[in-house]
Amino acid sequence: MTHSYKSVYDIFCKTTGRLPDGAFYCAPSMEGRDYYPDGVEFTYREILDKAEDLKESYTRAGYGHGHRVAVLLENRPELFHHFLALNALGVSMVPVNPDYLQDEMRYQFEHSDAALIVSISHRVKDCETAAAQTSANSPVIDCYDLPDQFPAAGPVPRIDPIGHDTEAAMLYTSGTTGRPKGCVLSNLYFIESGVGYTSLKGAGKFFPDTDRVLNPLPLFHMNALSVTATGMMVIGGCLITPDRFHPGSWWKDLRETRATVFHYLGVVPPMLLNAPPDKSDKDHNIRFGFGAGIDPKHHAVFEERFGVPLTEGWGMTETGRIFADVIEPRQVGTRAFGKSTPEMEARVVDENDNDVPPGTDGQMILRHSAENPRRGFFSEYYKDESATEEAWKGGWFHTGDTVRMDENGMLYFVDRSKNIIRRAGENIAAAEVEAVLQTHEQVAQAAVLAAPDELREEEVYACIVVMPDVDTNDELASDLFDWCRERLSYFKAPGYILFMDKLPTTGTQKIQKGQIFEPDTDMVSLPDVFDFRARKKRN
Repeated sequence: MTHSYKSVYDIFCKTTGRLPDGAFYCAPSMEGRDYYPDGVEFTYREILDKAEDLKESYTRAGYGHGHRVAVLLENRPELFHHFLALNALGVSMVPVNPDYLQDEMRYQFEHSDAALIVSISHRVKDCETAAAQTSANSPVIDCYDLPDQFPAAGPVPRIDPIGHDTEAAMLYTSGTTGRPKGCVLSNLYFIESGVGYTSLKGAGKFFPDTDRVLNPLPLFHMNALSVTATGMMVIGGCLITPDRFHPGSWWKDLRETRATVFHYLGVVPPMLLNAPPDKSDKDHNIRFGFGAGIDPKHHAVFEERFGVPLTEGWGMTETGRIFADVIEPRQVGTRAFGKSTPEMEARVVDENDNDVPPGTDGQMILRHSAENPRRGFFSEYYKDESATEEAWKGGWFHTGDTVRMDENGMLYFVDRSKNIIRRAGENIAAAEVEAVLQTHEQVAQAAVLAAPDELREEEVYACIVVMPDVDTNDELASDLFDWCRERLSYFKAPGYILFMDKLPTTGTQKIQKGQIFEPDTDMVSLPDVFDFRARKKRN
């Protein structure tokens, strides 16, 4: 992939120079929202002007190449003001999930070595409390009430030139061994992510200077930040970001913001299909939807009813680049998500990394090329060299996802990484939930699994063995749910809790999750399961 960009900031400056009055950021109207309730739109020049002012403030305070700044800014334009200012100076942005509770924020602030934390107003106190529990006790500033002089930074950690290898951001991805991993992402990662996305052909073709993409996913994820946002910077397009997916206002938002493309997750199509058919179902300007995880039985039905091709893709934080099934005839209703590309080569292998025959399930492993396997992928798992090298064993990145490849090289999704629960777009590490449950004095063992969910794709399902002489009843189940809810973001708490007499284990006492239930067991309908899904709500 050839391009002349040096950094994310460089992309934005070049597009602003060419298209200063073009729209870059848009938010649909939303009654009751505390920012831009009537909707808003900003041009490239307006965004860059704000970023340049912030760049001066950061520079005066001594921020430079090698520093990191954590930001809790939700899906708001302020995130781009800070991202561009920081990127211009070689400072890495660490986006924080706004649903995180204090312990989760504390871990991220500590682990990332954030020198400063920037927050929206009503979360400043939470950030300060979390930061106070870290060794650095980093200062927190309000993005809407910035000080005249930013808190001073420490010595600049690095002095080498800013370029492709410079860290642009650190995004946290749920690992299979407990706490989220910090993925170090370079400028090249962002550049190739955005360029690759906007270079799709066929049903996924973009048009420079005119396309407007509504992406309801959070900007602390690679999908919205490195793929869509950077892609719009590359082609002079407009990024449209509601605070989250709202099925009731979805089509209104698309029409109001003049969107031409939207992103979706598997939860989106069924919720939209649940609405009664309406004569305005095809009254929009959408050329295609881009996403992953649509139930095969909904795929053709959705396309016919709404007149929108849904192009299935695949990506993950570590890869940056994506696959997509965009060349007609698309494999509608098959879970196909594309083929290898010149920038990302795929193999499907067995447990010994031997290629499996076409049509056989196996793990997907990836690389850029034999000459430079890691080019454009994540740089490393921060402070976890062993996990980085394990993921790259044999010169191929091991995704953990089970797929199959047909005779023509088309890839089909089968199942996601073991021990990762995918709930409405959030990746949840089973081990993180298990660790919280194990700290409860009445829990002897805990195994957390993914349960199927018609709306959210998967739900958190906890199998629990209690201590001797502890009664298992609805009061204890409720107490365990509250225990998790007080310590984890709402979406990570168990949607289901099932008490069991014992869990199957190996000779070394490792729980064998695959043997907890017999094949084809309807785990959510078992008579003794406690259903807490209705209590999983944001505060």
